[in-house]
Amino acid sequence: MPEAPKRFKKRDDKFGASRRRRACSFCTDKQGYIDYKEVNRLRRYLSDRARIEPRRKTGTCAQHQRELGISLKRARQMALLPYAPEHLR
Repeated sequence: MPEAPKRFKKRDDKFGASRRRRACSFCTDKQGYIDYKEVNRLRRYLSDRARIEPRRKTGTCAQHQRELGISLKRARQMALLPYAPEHLR
């Protein structure tokens, strides 16, 4: 008797379990904290609409994503980073 075709039981099998998770760039650099004055580094974590990118897109760990959000908000408060996208250049 022929076997029935395999059905996808797990989400990982369907969407590619072979994808590797990104390593947190702050963990690999072993920094003590995220400095709000490092504007060039923080700018990578903003979208083209000047919104904070999510963890799943940037690859940061949970602890550093929380610190990153605080640092981005501090940099915005000090006018180092924009609130609105038209000033992002």
